[in-house]
Amino acid sequence: MNILLFGKGGQVGWELQRSLSVLGTVTALDHDSTDHCGDFANPAGVADTVRALRPDVIVNAAAHTAVDKAESEPDFARTLNATTPGAIAQEAARLGAWLVHYSTDYVFDGSGSRPWVETDTPAPLSVYGRTKLEGERLIAEAGAKHLILRTSWVYAARGGNFAKTMLRLAQERERLTVIDDQWGAPTGADLLADVTAHAIRHLLRHPEDAGLYHCVAAGETSWNEYAKYVLACAQIANPAIEIKAKEVAPVPTSAFPTPAVRPHNSRLNTGKLQATFGLGLPHWQAGVARMLAEIL
Repeated sequence: MNILLFGKGGQVGWELQRSLSVLGTVTALDHDSTDHCGDFANPAGVADTVRALRPDVIVNAAAHTAVDKAESEPDFARTLNATTPGAIAQEAARLGAWLVHYSTDYVFDGSGSRPWVETDTPAPLSVYGRTKLEGERLIAEAGAKHLILRTSWVYAARGGNFAKTMLRLAQERERLTVIDDQWGAPTGADLLADVTAHAIRHLLRHPEDAGLYHCVAAGETSWNEYAKYVLACAQIANPAIEIKAKEVAPVPTSAFPTPAVRPHNSRLNTGKLQATFGLGLPHWQAGVARMLAEIL
């Protein structure tokens, strides 16, 4: 099986290079690849790449994920998050190839406290959310065999993440202030990659299960509780680490104004994913603890 991966340099893309390798031959591209166009700012060039390589499966881990920056460059965000994925989907439909794509909890307005299900009505609050939702719709409308996984609060050992930021600040400051009114599930890029590989194998045997699914780690937390867990876990993983912060104070979202509006409720219901693919998703704390053990 020939697999074409876009966005190989991102957190999820990096893990996908590992997880997809057991399924077949992986051609992994990024925006600066030279052999073939992987630059999502060039929809026509990316479509040419799909036509030239004729993959059996396309996995798209490329996106415009700078949520605040998207507010000031909506056209660019739309190209990366909607126009180019739509062009890929059209080529996938012509080839009869599968397309795997990742979306976000930001397609919802963050109201309430119930975990969102796939059939809930989207109402994005930001350019990022609107462009990601448009990407979902363009893929569905293209008629390609597809799997869309909505996720949230993605982290990885490689690259920057919330946990690393908290660790750095906690070694510099005696008091941290962290938002306590946004709720979700920190989800490891490695978990997303492993679920993706499992799902692809399933879909090749059961194409009727194509469609949209929510995929996050089990459990829920606030950013504030997440930060407290990170610091406690870090001291267990590395007792020599010097944590100056004696307090992680809870503050509302309004304490940190940002160009893009963040959803308060990023909880996603994964019941459909688990039932369809026969999966049990690990608790978010397990993944974060493993990541911290790796980086410390």
